[in-house]
Amino acid sequence: MSDERPERIEKPAEDPRIAALFRKGWRIEADDRAIRREFRFRDFAEAFGWMTRIALLAEKMDHHPEWTNVWNRVEVRLTTHDVGGLSDRDIALAEAMERLAGGG
Repeated sequence: MSDERPERIEKPAEDPRIAALFRKGWRIEADDRAIRREFRFRDFAEAFGWMTRIALLAEKMDHHPEWTNVWNRVEVRLTTHDVGGLSDRDIALAEAMERLAGGG
């Protein structure tokens, strides 16, 4: 990932890439600064394995999720703190999460 500061997406609800994520279960927070989704897996091992794959990818991207895990559920919140809202980095990470979860 580039060392350049990402640009904030000013109207996230109007962005077609974010609209595609809505169809996969993502939702935008009321202040338009973050997107969230809950992923469910068969069991803890599958959830943790997915989190491990995402953690390695996130480290390469230098863009890290806010998340929690309880047994087979992983709650994810993505935002770009540097810009105070959503950026292309959030979309890229959300799309990767979907691919690695088998959702497209």
